[in-house]
Amino acid sequence: MKVYIEPIGKLINEFSKLPGVGMKTAQRYAYKVIGMTDDEAKDFAEAIISAKKNVRYCKICGNFSEKDVCDICENRKSDTICVVKEPKDVIAIEKLNEFNGVYHVLHGTISPLNGVGPNDINIKGLLSRIAEGNVKEVIMATNPDVEGEATAMYITSLIKPLGIKVTRISHGIPVGTDLEYADEVSLARAFVDRKTL
Repeated sequence: MKVYIEPIGKLINEFSKLPGVGMKTAQRYAYKVIGMTDDEAKDFAEAIISAKKNVRYCKICGNFSEKDVCDICENRKSDTICVVKEPKDVIAIEKLNEFNGVYHVLHGTISPLNGVGPNDINIKGLLSRIAEGNVKEVIMATNPDVEGEATAMYITSLIKPLGIKVTRISHGIPVGTDLEYADEVSLARAFVDRKTL
C-alpha cells in the first residue's frame, strides 16, 4: 500500500535529498508547498530556477556571484586573502564586519579517506593569485577539523617559502562556555592560541 500519492511522495523524496533534511522534515516541507497559493508556489519554484540559472562562481576567488567577478573582488584591496572551504564560510565571516580583504574559496578540503587530494580543490588558483605579487598575508580559515587542519598545513607549506605571511584563525573555547564543559581538544587549542594581555 502506498503511503503517499505520487506527487506528494516525489516532493518529499526531493526535499529529503537536501543536507540535514530527514523524512519528517521533508514531509513538513512538502505539506507546506502543497498548502501554498498558486502564486506562492510559482514564486518558490522561480526562485530555485533563478538561483540555479544566475548564480555562478567568481572567476577570481570562487565565491558565489551573479557576474564573472564578485563585488568583493571588484571593490577591495587584494593584499590580504582569507582562504575558506566553501562559499557559505564567506557569508559567515562577512557577517562579522571585521575583515576587509578578499577571499579564496577552495571548494573542499584535502581528505585522503574520501579520495580528495590537493589537485581536487582550488589550490592552484590561490597560488596563481599569489604569483601576481601584491599579496602580503594569507589567512587560513578552514574548519578546525582533521581535513581543515591538514589543508591549512599543506597550503602553508606551499606559501611560506614564497615569503608571504601566513596566519591561522584562532580556535578555542566559545564565549559563554564553562571550562568544565569544554572538550579537551578545544581547551588544549585555547592554551596553544593564548594571547598576551
